[in-house]
Amino acid sequence: MKKNYISNSEDSIKLFKNNIFDSLSKVHYTVPLFLFIPAILFFCYQAFENNLAVLTFLGYFGAGILVWTITEYFLHRFIFHYHPSSDFGKQIHFIFHGVHHDYPRDKKRLVMPPSASIPLATLFYFLFSLFLTKTLLFAFFPGFLLGYLIYDMMHYAMHHHNFKNPLLKKIKQHHMLHHYQDSSKGYGVSSSLWDIILHSNFSAESNKN
Repeated sequence: MKKNYISNSEDSIKLFKNNIFDSLSKVHYTVPLFLFIPAILFFCYQAFENNLAVLTFLGYFGAGILVWTITEYFLHRFIFHYHPSSDFGKQIHFIFHGVHHDYPRDKKRLVMPPSASIPLATLFYFLFSLFLTKTLLFAFFPGFLLGYLIYDMMHYAMHHHNFKNPLLKKIKQHHMLHHYQDSSKGYGVSSSLWDIILHSNFSAESNKN
């Protein structure tokens, strides 16, 4: 398999000539915490304000986390790893995900910037509102957001921290294989669950290396 260019630099390359646009393409890894933890708490509060039973809340909250893992997998596999044929399409692909594969240790492009995460979160909120009552949505959506936050924080940590916990070490290895061995496998970042189910996981031999 052809090896792509990979830099170990932690600095951010300039993606746009316009400084404003370029600043919108990168973010400190803590920013999603300040944006989405208050949102998660708000939705949880609204769920209980609407007298949602605790067990029902926990069930839908857990379902939100699970649906995030599916969403993460499909976004990564079919959107971020879609390779367009046109030059313009290739430029868009590089801005959204190609730059991360070329510069996987870029500290400011490891979590989703608000310029992308807020519109996407809004889109998903209205999408889920088509299927759930408002009260159930108040339980489901914070679980979905928490799943996203776990993904973002784990993604940053995988590229910049050495885990001691065996499970976290295994999750990190899974993602590093995606970056450094075969980018056509291992699309799950926070979990390898859907790679296993949908047959895009690495072989047992790869995981031993």
